[in-house]
Amino acid sequence: MQGATYSLPPLPYAYNALEPHISAQIMELHHSKHHQTYITNLNAALKSQQEAIQTADIPTQVSLQPGIKFNAGGHINHSLFWQNLCPANSSDAKPSSAPKLVEKIKATWGDETKFREAFKTALLGIQGSGWGWLVKVEGGKEDRLVIMTTKDQDPVVGKGEIPVFGVDMWEHAYYLQYLNGKAAYVENIWNVINWKTAEERYLGSRADAFKVLKASM
Repeated sequence: MQGATYSLPPLPYAYNALEPHISAQIMELHHSKHHQTYITNLNAALKSQQEAIQTADIPTQVSLQPGIKFNAGGHINHSLFWQNLCPANSSDAKPSSAPKLVEKIKATWGDETKFREAFKTALLGIQGSGWGWLVKVEGGKEDRLVIMTTKDQDPVVGKGEIPVFGVDMWEHAYYLQYLNGKAAYVENIWNVINWKTAEERYLGSRADAFKVLKASM
């Protein structure tokens, strides 16, 4: 029985398209090296898992779970991240491209400025490596928006949780350009957030948000 294998999804823009906010050097290393490593390790772990299932080797299956979680999370998170960025001069980078989402943001936090401050506080509060996410939580009488942080490469995959957009707070996402200036990176990344994609995820389903993963199989 053949298991799934994944490949590196192409970026929807050139490596230098997000400059000056994120350098071409960072983008190329981040995409072609870091993301590719997660995929390579995930495919190897899934192959070993499949072999362990075929031989009913339960101890090996259990031992593989942390590596699968970490590398699958890396693939999920980065696949979402590339799609929720765009060049600053694109109309998609304007909040006006997400009218329904912005309306919900204002209803939840009061205004866009208060939302960005809350998001910034969450991002800069991450200890070590991790991610910050704007998440739509389905359920109850009405869907709601929340800000979440995840450790290392843990993805947002809880029941009813749809990642609207995320920000990578691992050092490899910013250090070559910003050094230890995490706050400047957080401030500048707003210039390249793809609000059109965020709107589509907010209005769509889990399947819509994670369709990029199926395309990488």
